[in-house]
Amino acid sequence: MNTPELYNLSPLLRLMLMGLALAVGPLAWVWLRHRDGQGQASGTQRRLHALTLITLFLTFDLVLFGAFTRLTDSGLGCPDWPGCYGHSSPVGAQAHITAAQTALPTGPVTHGKAWVEMIHRYLATSVGVLILVLAVATWWARLRKPDAKTLNPWWPTATLVWVCVQGAFGALTVTMKLFPAIVTLHLLGGLLLLALLTLQAVRYTQSGAQNNTFAPISHSGQGLRALIAFSLALLAAQIALGGWVSTNYAVLACSDFPLCQNSAWPAMNFAQGFTLWRELGLTPQGQPIDFAALTAIHYAHRLMAYLVITLLGVLAWRMHGQAAWQQPARWLAALTGLQFLTGLSNVVLDWPLFTAVLHTGGAAALVIVLTWSMASFKFVPRMSA
Repeated sequence: MNTPELYNLSPLLRLMLMGLALAVGPLAWVWLRHRDGQGQASGTQRRLHALTLITLFLTFDLVLFGAFTRLTDSGLGCPDWPGCYGHSSPVGAQAHITAAQTALPTGPVTHGKAWVEMIHRYLATSVGVLILVLAVATWWARLRKPDAKTLNPWWPTATLVWVCVQGAFGALTVTMKLFPAIVTLHLLGGLLLLALLTLQAVRYTQSGAQNNTFAPISHSGQGLRALIAFSLALLAAQIALGGWVSTNYAVLACSDFPLCQNSAWPAMNFAQGFTLWRELGLTPQGQPIDFAALTAIHYAHRLMAYLVITLLGVLAWRMHGQAAWQQPARWLAALTGLQFLTGLSNVVLDWPLFTAVLHTGGAAALVIVLTWSMASFKFVPRMSA
């Protein structure tokens, strides 16, 4: 069986056309749904706002499908990039996939895994097309109406640059054979993409509001803002630890709760577990990593979870005490509870696929809620008399 080239750009144009075809649906919906805007500038802003929201939604779906791809061990379903054995779909690569599956039936390449991996790439390409349209349309609106209340076009431009970086991480995930540091960075990059789109959606909401709808925040609200910022930073660290657990397959290193291996402090090798630049399952010297290293990876994530859950609970309580923040407080409390339950299920129920994907989705939703709350601090809803 011949080993495919890691990079084969011959199907790139067809993949881009596939992404464009998938993006046509959301673009058409936004245009038709908001074609009757009140005035040209207002109509353009409404369409850009709607396109930002639907791109945010589809990016969230992409993060979930990326988790599904990783958790079903489909990340190497097509061992080259950007296509599948030099083809734009598994249909053209059937002979290669069959040969690989016959040689190693339980290996990373099967027909099912190839389709999961390629669907993930199609979805990622379509999100990239939508972000490209957002950037171009925002610059066009700003150039046509420099005085109009439109979003600063550098925000969607930065988002476009970052989605290209994400594409590079996606390529490295395949060509570096699920290198744990690269896979974890790819996950974090997807969440940063969600944060960028969320910020832009909030800015459109604020710019479209009437002057008497929002009021500047008071000095007393700065403490809450600092707490939200600290919570978001700590959540990002916890997600990085969770990504490290998942990419190193350390979830089942502890299969009991609240103890781990019937101990409050099991044998752990933090130095080996948190050596970041190494291949999957190996030390930098090429030796298999110790089970104690996997335990350290798992337990660090679990210990940090106690702190993050406590902090988010305090934040939800503080936000719920103010009428303007009660809705995000309820979302925050519900998502924090979901994260605890899905994390616990991953441990005691032997890492079921549904709850594992839901755990990633809950983390992504928390990023959106906290980013939305943080961005909204430029203005908060003015309370009616």
